[in-house]
Amino acid sequence: YGQTGTGKTHTMTGNMENQNEAGVIPRAVGHIFRYLNALGGVNEFTVKCSFLELYNEEITDLLAAGEADSPKQKVRIMEDPRAGVVMQGLEEPHVKTAADIFDLLETGNAKRRTAETLLNKQSSRSHSVFIVTVSVREVLAEGEEVIRVGKLYLVDLAGSENITRSGAVDQRAKEAGNINKSLLTLGRVITALVEGQGHVPYRDSKLTRLLRDSLGGRTKTCIIATIAPTVQCQEETMSTLDYAHRAKNIKNKPEVNQKISKTTHLKEMGGEIARLKAELVAAREKNGVYMPHAQYEEDQARMKEQAERIEAMEAQAEQMEAELGMTRAELEAAHQDIAEGRYIIEQQRQCEQALADHAVGLTNGLHS
Repeated sequence: YGQTGTGKTHTMTGNMENQNEAGVIPRAVGHIFRYLNALGGVNEFTVKCSFLELYNEEITDLLAAGEADSPKQKVRIMEDPRAGVVMQGLEEPHVKTAADIFDLLETGNAKRRTAETLLNKQSSRSHSVFIVTVSVREVLAEGEEVIRVGKLYLVDLAGSENITRSGAVDQRAKEAGNINKSLLTLGRVITALVEGQGHVPYRDSKLTRLLRDSLGGRTKTCIIATIAPTVQCQEETMSTLDYAHRAKNIKNKPEVNQKISKTTHLKEMGGEIARLKAELVAAREKNGVYMPHAQYEEDQARMKEQAERIEAMEAQAEQMEAELGMTRAELEAAHQDIAEGRYIIEQQRQCEQALADHAVGLTNGLHS
C-alpha cells in the first residue's frame, strides 16, 4: 500500500531474472518450490496459479486467452458459506517449476492497465492479485492419505493518487477515482476491525471482498507500506504511515492449512469433472439451455428464493414506510398541540399581566 510512484509494483516483482534484485513474488515462489522439492518423492504435490486484476470495480482474468477487454476474461465474484470467496470462471493453470510461474507473471503483467502520469511514467491503474495454490499429499501415522491445501495471495495495490498533482484527466481521472474509492473502503474496513465495530463494510468494494480473509480472517497477513522521500509528498506519507499503523493493530486468527482425505478430494474432483462434462454436452446439443438441467433447476430455485426474499423485504419496507408516515403524523399533531399550548400559556400570561396592572391602578387610586 502507498502513494502512486513509490515503488509498490517494483517491490512485488523486481527483476525476476536476477535473484539479488528479485521482488516479493519471485522470492516467495522460489521459497515454495525449494520447500516442495525438499519433500522428495515421499509426498506428491501440485501447484496452480491464477492472476487477476481489479480495474474500475471489474475483475479481469489476466491469464485467460484473448485481449484484456474480452468478455471471456470477466470474472464473477461469489461467496460460498463453506469455501468463502469464490471467483467463477478463473483460469488456474498447473505449474511444475518456478520458471513456469515467472512466464505466467510476464503474460499477465503485459495485460495490466498502466498509464503515464506526472508522478509515474508507468502507473498501475488497477489492483492485481496473484494467487498460488499448493496441494500436498501426506500419509498420516494411521496410514490414511490426506491432501493439505494452502493458498498464498500476493497483492499489488494501485497507488492512492492526488489527481491535481498527478495531472490525471478524463479516463485517467475516472481510474484514479475508482482506485481511491476502493482504498478508502479498505481504510474503513481496517478502522472497523481495529475499533471492534459490529458491522465491517467488506461488501462495499470488490477489493475488500477479495481480501476478506486477509483482514480479520484466518490467514497470516503482511502489509508493506511504501512512501516517497520528498517534502511535497509529506501529507501522503503521513497518511500511508497512519494507514499501516492502524492495519498493524488488526487481530487475525490464523488456522492450520486445511486437510481433507484423499477419497473426499477425489470425489470432489470427480463431481467437478462430471459437471463440466454435462455442461459440455448441454452446450453441444444447443437445446436452448446451455447448462445441465440440474444446474438450471438449482439456479431457478435460487432465483425464486431471492425473488421471495425481495418481495418480503419490499413488503417490510412498505410497512415501515406506513409506520413512518403514522409517526410523522403523530409528530406533527404533537407539534401542533405544543404550539396551541404555548398560545394558551401566552394568553394566560397576558391576562395575569393585565390583572396585575389593573390591581396596581386600583391601589394607586385608593391611596390618592
